[in-house]
Order: sequence, then structure tokens, then C-alpha cells
Amino acid sequence: MFEVSVIGALAGGLLVFFSPCILPIVPFYLSYMAGASMAEIQADGTLPPGLRRRAVLASVMFSAGIITVFVLLGAAAFSLSQTFRGYQTEFRLFAAAVVLLMGLHFLGVIRIGFLNRSFSMGGGQTEQMSIMGAFVVGLAFAAGWTPCVGGVLTAVVFQASQEATAQRGLFLLLIFGLGMTLPFVVAAGFIGPFLRFASRFRRHLGTVEKAMGGVLILFAVLIATDSVNQIANWMLQTFPVFQAPT
Repeated sequence: MFEVSVIGALAGGLLVFFSPCILPIVPFYLSYMAGASMAEIQADGTLPPGLRRRAVLASVMFSAGIITVFVLLGAAAFSLSQTFRGYQTEFRLFAAAVVLLMGLHFLGVIRIGFLNRSFSMGGGQTEQMSIMGAFVVGLAFAAGWTPCVGGVLTAVVFQASQEATAQRGLFLLLIFGLGMTLPFVVAAGFIGPFLRFASRFRRHLGTVEKAMGGVLILFAVLIATDSVNQIANWMLQTFPVFQAPT
């Protein structure tokens, strides 16, 4: 069952990256991390000499900052879950309600004002961006996550809090963070092809948003009915490949 949860966390992270409130701003983040202007990057689809390596290293540190916050959130959620074990039902229903509201928001059924805000950063002197500065920006990004991150993250954090040990729960958050941030690093290494892909993919962002809303509503129902583990067990029985070797 843990293997199924890992796959779900990885898929959730990838889904967040390709969501409407993350993918469109990635080129600007890459520009910020590399200390280059968007005009320089978009001129021929490549970075000026020496800046590609800087962009990759900065993206790695930016990703590390995001993952750090996610893992800390997972540790806090697991601790709360263990402390209030007598209130597991209330905890589960609260998580389901949060995920459901975000799913309805993405489908356009309701609109929650603060969920339309996304994290942004000031321009400043990007040429002076340091590697540790990129890590701090990653911390800030995760701390002020966009609604896309919040919806899927809530579901992953809830699942992590239900794991048998803290290590397994934290590992789920690590996998989620890697799923979301690894594309940042890949995009930095292949910035030309990525910019062309992002430009073409932009027209599908509305569809991705609706799909994310549907997935979140489905997961909210599974959480509320305490069916997540049953689904995971069914997948293990139906698809033995998910089972860990004994």
C-alpha cells in the first residue's frame, strides 16, 4: 500500500507543476534564478554563456527550499495526527472539506478569492542572486504556495499523517516535493525546448485546471468515506507490480 501512496504523491507533484498557477510562471522563475532577463532567454531559446549551469544549480537549491517546507509540514501533520489520535474522524472530515472546497474552486462551481492569489517575487538585482538566495526563494515560494499546491498538498499531507511511522509519512512529502520540483531542474537544463513546450501547452491549462478539480473532489470523497486504504489495497491485489518484493 505504501508503494501506491508513493506513486500517488509523485503524480500529485507532477500535476501541480503543470497546473495553471505554476507552469506559466516557470520561465520567469528560471530567469530570476539565472540572473538573466526574459529577453536574453527568449532571444534564441538559450541562456547566455555560463548561465545555464547557474540556472541548473539555482533550480536545485530552489527545489531544496520547497521540499524543506513540505517535509516540515509533513512532520507537523504526523505529530498532530499522533497527538490527537482520538479525533481521527474529525481530522479526516476536516481534510476532506478543505480538499472538496479547492476542487469546487478549480471546477468553477464556487470562487474563493484568496485562492486566486499566487506567490510572486520582486525583481530586485537578479544578477546578484546567489545559490543560497535561490534556496531562500524556494522557502518563500513553498510558504506562500499557490492554490494548486494547497489543494493537492492537503491530500498528500493527510495521507502522510496516516502512515504507520513518521519516516514513511515524511518520505511521501519528499516524493511529492520531488515530483513538483524536478521539472524545474529539467527545464533549467533544457530551457530552449521547455520554453517552446510551455508556449504550446498554455492552451491546455484550462483543461488541466478542470481535471485537477475533478481529481480533488474524488479524493475528498475517498478521504471522507475513509476509502483511501481500501482503494490502495484493491490496486495491490489487481496490479501486483505495485507490491514491494518480499
